[in-house]
Amino acid sequence: MNTIADGSVIIQTSSQSVPSTPSWFGEVALIVEQLCKQGVLAAIDERVHFARRRFGHYEVIDFLAVLFGYAISGERTLEAFYERLGPWAETFMALFNREQLPSRSALSRFLASFTPAAVEALRVLFLEDLLARPLTKEGQRGELLDRTSVQWEVFDIDGTRGAARQRALPKTEDLPPAQRRLDEVCAAGYTGRKRGEVVRTRTVVSQAHTYQWLGSFGNRGNGEYRKELAHALVVIRRYLAAHGLPQARALLRLDGLYGTGAVIADLAGLSFVMRGKDYTVLDHPAVQARLHLPPDSHFSRPESTLVRTLYDCPDVPVGPEGCRCRVVVATHPKGPMKSRVGVTRQGVVYELFFTRLPQDAFTASDVVALYLHRGAFEPVLADEDQEQDPDRWCSHAPAGQEAWQIISQWVWNEAPGTGSCT
Repeated sequence: MNTIADGSVIIQTSSQSVPSTPSWFGEVALIVEQLCKQGVLAAIDERVHFARRRFGHYEVIDFLAVLFGYAISGERTLEAFYERLGPWAETFMALFNREQLPSRSALSRFLASFTPAAVEALRVLFLEDLLARPLTKEGQRGELLDRTSVQWEVFDIDGTRGAARQRALPKTEDLPPAQRRLDEVCAAGYTGRKRGEVVRTRTVVSQAHTYQWLGSFGNRGNGEYRKELAHALVVIRRYLAAHGLPQARALLRLDGLYGTGAVIADLAGLSFVMRGKDYTVLDHPAVQARLHLPPDSHFSRPESTLVRTLYDCPDVPVGPEGCRCRVVVATHPKGPMKSRVGVTRQGVVYELFFTRLPQDAFTASDVVALYLHRGAFEPVLADEDQEQDPDRWCSHAPAGQEAWQIISQWVWNEAPGTGSCT
C-alpha cells in the first residue's frame, strides 16, 4: 500500500461549539430585502398601530418581523424557531433595520393585545402590495377563454380549518367551569380529517391562474361563511378594479357550502359556478320536465369510471328567495357505497350545479368540468399546509391569529416574485 503525506497540511480542531447558520436564513434575507425595496416594511411601520400599556422599547414592526421570519423558516413551532434563531438574533433583526429580537413571552403578549383595527390595516397593506406588483414584468395573470373567445378571470373561494386538541377535564358541582386558552379563537365544529375537539375556520380567496392569495378571513368553529364571503367579494372587486377588468368577466368557483339561493343573491353582478345543496330544486316543474327529455351530454373524467348524464336547465328559481340561475343536473346510477355528494332517489344519484354562465359560451359539460377542476385548488391548500401551515396556532386571541395568517399569505405571494420557494 502506498501512502501520500503532505506535511504542509495542518488540521486543527476545537471543542468549542460554533452554531451553523439556519438553512432558511438566506431565504429570509432575500425576501426581506425585497420587502424593504418595495417599501412594505416602512408602510407597516407607519400605518399599523394600536395602543398598548406595556410596549417597552419595541415597535409593531419588531413583532411582525418575527412572524415574517417564522413563516419563511418553515419551523414547526415558535419554540423551535426561537431556538434555531438564538445565536443569529441580532443579525436577523438587522435585516429589518431593528436592534433587538422580542422574547417569546413579549410576542405572545403582543399578539394577545393586537386589535381588529390593526388587523384590517395590515390586511389593506397586504392587498395594496399584491395589486401594486404584478407577478411578471408583462403583467400577465392568466385567464380562461370560453367558446365565444371571451376571457374570464377565475377566483376560488373556499374554507379551510385548523383543529385543536383539548384535555378532558372533570365536571362536578364543586368545581368551577373549565377555562380553555383557545375559547376566544376556537369553538366546537366540523373537524374533517383533522384531529381535535375544537376548530377555527377561515375563508381564503385565491386567483386561480397565478395561485396568489388575495385574503384570509377567519372565525371560531365553523365560521360565519356569509360574512366571510362578503369580505372576499370586496377583495375580488378591488382586484378587478385595480386591473381595469369589468365585474361581468369575473368567475367565482365555490363549493357546496355556498349552494343556496341566499348566497346566489349575495353574488349579484358576478358570475359563478358552485355545487348546489338545495335539492328541492329537483321538484320544480321545469326541472322535472327537463329530466324526462333526452340528456344534453354525458361527462366522464380520465381518472374515474363514473359517467354522469347531464341535463341543462337554463332558468330555474332557487330557494325561498327565488333567485333565478342556470341549473345543471348530473345523474348516475347508485353504486354499492353511499354517494358522498348529491341525493339518491330510486337508485339514481342526483347532483346539482348552479351557475350564471351563458349557455352559448359554456356547455353543460364545460360547467361541470369547470367546477370539478376546483380539485386543482386543493393541492394549493395542501402545499400551503406543508410549506407554511398557516393554521398552526400562534396566538390565543382572534386578532393575533389573523395577523399571523395574513403574514403567512404575504410570504407565499412574495416567494415567486423573488425567485425563491419555501
